[in-house]
Amino acid sequence: MQTVTTPDGRTLRVREGGDPNGVPVLFHNGTPGSSLMYEPHLEDARAKGIRLFSYDRPGYGGSSRHEGRRVADCAPDTVAVADALGIERFCVWGISGGGPHTLSCAALLPDRVVAAAALAPVAPYDAEGLDFYAGMGEQNIEEFGVIFEGEEKHREVLERDRAELLSITPDQLIEAWRTLLGPADVAVTTGRLAQYILDTARDGIEPSLDGWFDDDVAFTIPWGFELESISVPLLHWQGEQDKFVPYGHGVWLAEHLPGESRLTAEDGHLTLAEHRVPEVHDWLLAHWPG
Repeated sequence: MQTVTTPDGRTLRVREGGDPNGVPVLFHNGTPGSSLMYEPHLEDARAKGIRLFSYDRPGYGGSSRHEGRRVADCAPDTVAVADALGIERFCVWGISGGGPHTLSCAALLPDRVVAAAALAPVAPYDAEGLDFYAGMGEQNIEEFGVIFEGEEKHREVLERDRAELLSITPDQLIEAWRTLLGPADVAVTTGRLAQYILDTARDGIEPSLDGWFDDDVAFTIPWGFELESISVPLLHWQGEQDKFVPYGHGVWLAEHLPGESRLTAEDGHLTLAEHRVPEVHDWLLAHWPG
C-alpha cells in the first residue's frame, strides 16, 4: 500500500498486486468496498502478467473525503494515482458501484485508457425509459430511496447497515442480504467470497461511512459525462439473475453503451466477481497493444 496526494491536497490509499512488471490494469471496487482485492483475481493477474492496482475512492478506508463528488471526479483521481505509480497507459475494470467509475475513466481519459470493462454497473438514475427499481432487491430499493429523504435519514440507514456488516460472520451474509441474492448468487456467497466481501467492506467503512454515502448520492445525480462519448474498446457484462443491479439496467446500458455487451442468463451479481474476472482479464489483454 501507499498514499498518493491529489493536486487539490486530498490523499488516496493505493494498493498493487499481480505481476509488478505486467500490463497495468486498474480495478474499481463495488459499493461499499475499499481497494482490497480478491485473492483469486490477484492470482489470475500474476499468472497472466497483469499489474493490478486499485485505490480507495474518497471517503473510504485510507482516502480522505471529497464531499459532493460526482462519478466524473473519479477520472482526475485515477490520473493522480497512475502518475504517482509511473503508469502512462492502462486498462480498467470495475464491478457494481465501481462500474460507473470505470465508465467515467473510459469516457474522460481516452488518451490514458486502452480498454475498459464494466461488470453490473448501475445505470444513470435519470435514464430515459428505465424503471430504475424494477427487479431490485428491497434492501437496495430502501438505500436508494432514502437518498431523497435528506442526509440525516440516509446516514441513519447506512449506519444501521454498516453496523451489520461490521458484526456478522461470513456464514450470516446470505441471511443479511436475503432480498438481494438470487439463486446464482446464493450459490457463491460462501467461503472465500463471503469472507472477502466482508473484509473489503469493513476495510472501506470501518473508519467512516462517508465514502458509501457519497457513492450513493453520486449515482443519483448527473454523472458528468455522456455514455455515448466513450470511444475506447468497452466490455459491459450483466447477469439476468442480478437483484443488486437489476437486469433492466443491463438491458438499458446494452442499448446505450458503445462496445460489446454480454447479458448472461446464468449469472447474478456476485457470480461475476467469482467466475467471470479471468475472462475479463483476457478480454482486456487482447486489446493491449503489442
